[in-house]
Amino acid sequence: MITTCVFDAYGTLFDVSAAAREAASEPGGEALAASWPSIAENWRRKQLEYSWLRAVTGEHTDFWTVTQDGLDWALEAEGIEDPALRERLLSLYWSLSAYPEVPEMLQALQAGGKSTAILSNGSPDMLGGAVHSAGLGDLLDDVLSVEAVGVFKPSAKVYDMVIQRFGVAKSHVLFVSSNGWDAASAASYGFVTAWVNRAGLPLDRLPGQPTYVLNDLAEIPGLAGL
Repeated sequence: MITTCVFDAYGTLFDVSAAAREAASEPGGEALAASWPSIAENWRRKQLEYSWLRAVTGEHTDFWTVTQDGLDWALEAEGIEDPALRERLLSLYWSLSAYPEVPEMLQALQAGGKSTAILSNGSPDMLGGAVHSAGLGDLLDDVLSVEAVGVFKPSAKVYDMVIQRFGVAKSHVLFVSSNGWDAASAASYGFVTAWVNRAGLPLDRLPGQPTYVLNDLAEIPGLAGL
């Protein structure tokens, strides 16, 4: 029986493309009209790649540094050198939009007596800003950051945090991520997992495989037994 539902944050609850998209729609953002999708994609890709490499090499830093480094790479790849734009994109990352189904989904879990939490590579202050901006604070029992263990996902030390916080068996946890590698790694760890595959991507070729593959988060309460 699922008692605890744990969510990755960026790309799962919060739309990581929102910062570039919103900046492009603002007055003065016309220069981003054509390039914002590739900036958003490269920003996210390099952010993840840098977190993996730091986990492997043991050169940990906070996720805010990784986020800035990823953006700098993405802007340079587009030939953009604009300090004001850089600062605007970074500021928007602190208030990313939640996907539209998120509040109702979390409300259903809460009403059904399920424990809910975020487990994220994000630093505590970044996560706090996103949760507050999206108005999700009252719908989450905890927000767990890798900063408590000093290594990024997919280290087992990160997934251990859920067991330590909630005192549940691995098989009673439904772990939800938009990252195929994260869902696969959590499955190898022993969680029931759901991969939110909004883009219709192929499964990652990894030892673990997600228990469920979803288009969005609307089905989560049903998977949790509600």
